[in-house]
Amino acid sequence: MLRSRTARRRIHVLLCYAAALSIVAFAMFPVLWALLTSLKPESDIVTATIQYIPDRVTFENYVAIWTRSNFPTLIANSAVVTLTTVVICVVIGTLASYAVARYRFRGRRELMLFYLVVRMFPAVMIIVPLFILMRSVGLLDSRLGLALAYTTFLLPVFIWMMKGFFDAVPSELEEAARIDGASRIGAMLRIVLPLVLGGLVATAVFVAIGAWNEFLFALMLTTSTGSRTWPVGLQLMVGEFQLPWGALSAGGIISIVPVVVLFAIVQRAMVRGLTAGAVKG
Repeated sequence: MLRSRTARRRIHVLLCYAAALSIVAFAMFPVLWALLTSLKPESDIVTATIQYIPDRVTFENYVAIWTRSNFPTLIANSAVVTLTTVVICVVIGTLASYAVARYRFRGRRELMLFYLVVRMFPAVMIIVPLFILMRSVGLLDSRLGLALAYTTFLLPVFIWMMKGFFDAVPSELEEAARIDGASRIGAMLRIVLPLVLGGLVATAVFVAIGAWNEFLFALMLTTSTGSRTWPVGLQLMVGEFQLPWGALSAGGIISIVPVVVLFAIVQRAMVRGLTAGAVKG
């Protein structure tokens, strides 16, 4: 009886591992395919038969997209816009989510429902109003205007996620700090924020990824190289009679590198924050 239970448990574990590996392989295959394509010469990419492993490895696609195009400027624009968006969401979203979590005021539930409704509508519905607004205030085709546009749909996500982390912190800790003479903002900065730092990092990473990969707003609200981001730059490389698969794949791989580096830096804090939110939230 015991042996049969142990055998079934092992089979169950093996099936779980097999399912997890299948999902990982399915998700990683496009990235691996893009990497292999970026290492092929153009003559080996478009062939009659599929060639998975390149016969001759070359880095000419990376050299071409980095030196013969404005891709470095596009990457720099994306970095500036993403950093600006994260700073705005962290400053405003942290204060807003803390206020919603700690204060009981009329319309509190309706406000959170409004944030949720904002995320339910497709982003394309607010493109035209945002375009008119940005043009009227002189922020059209600017990195600041693009960051503010990103904030319209990323800030509600930030507030929703951070509210759960603030709810997980007992309010008695702040009350004890206030008894000792700390102000409300002082108690939040010195007591609460260190406890939710992992959740703050995790939420900021999600916001950064959303801003880094955004395409629709960047396409509609930017018209010059000085403010375009890398997704728009890659799309504009596709011509009517030309499709540079090698350069596009190299650009995609280059754009993945900052995300991988960011995950490597904040991995521990991010996992700790997500775990705390799942257990306590």
